[in-house]
Amino acid sequence: MGVVNVTPDSFSDGGKWSTSDRAVAHGLDLIAEGADIVDVGGESTRPGAAPVDEAEEQRRVLPVIQELAPRVRVSVDTRKASVAEAAIEAGATLLNDTSATLWPVAAAAGVGWIAMHMRGEPATMNTFAHYDDVVAEVREHLVALAERAAGRGVREVWIDPGIGFAKNADHNLALLAQLASLVATGWPVVVGTSRKSFIGRLLGGPDGDAAPDDRLEGSLATAAWAMTQGAAMVRVHDVTPTVYAARLIGEGAARHRAATSETGKR
Repeated sequence: MGVVNVTPDSFSDGGKWSTSDRAVAHGLDLIAEGADIVDVGGESTRPGAAPVDEAEEQRRVLPVIQELAPRVRVSVDTRKASVAEAAIEAGATLLNDTSATLWPVAAAAGVGWIAMHMRGEPATMNTFAHYDDVVAEVREHLVALAERAAGRGVREVWIDPGIGFAKNADHNLALLAQLASLVATGWPVVVGTSRKSFIGRLLGGPDGDAAPDDRLEGSLATAAWAMTQGAAMVRVHDVTPTVYAARLIGEGAARHRAATSETGKR
């Protein structure tokens, strides 16, 4: 999943694709680089971000979705039912739902739904980063959401642990380390670590955190780790290197299966 932020204030690339023409051009670049899905968002959900009203969010995302939908599967990154409904009319077939509340829209429209774990709102979520067992609590919450949505008619349900959403660096690393426990639930898992602040802290030197544009190594490492642990989708800003990593991981897995099968025949 490649990211197109049609926003002036996203933490990584805010302002770069804030016009429809630039956002569409970037989306086309991501398709050419190998993105299977392009995720279009018109409201930043970075920690501390201010909300955007519905009309403005629709103004940002709808022209981009309309242009990209005939060329690739498009998801819309939103927390608002009205924006989700308008995006579906424009051609989106997947709701990337940071609020984990839009399953009724997905059920009514027959589109896919990603339930992401977050506490609070983007402006307040860092105050809710308290857990007794972050992995168990996130897993139980997401499974309950997924089961309810599937039971109410959503045919395509994904779960996302919400790396960086109401979680500190230790929480993020614990979720990554035990990602297999989420995969074991049987629900397809989406992981989004790309350029996030905990990677900047881990990669930073004596001068402070690495800037978002300098977090490729950590973004790629965590995406590759997620894929090896069974994640079904990774959400990234840097599509080309992640596609290369996915191909290498896939080739390695295929050769391992072939070797194991051959050994079993002897």
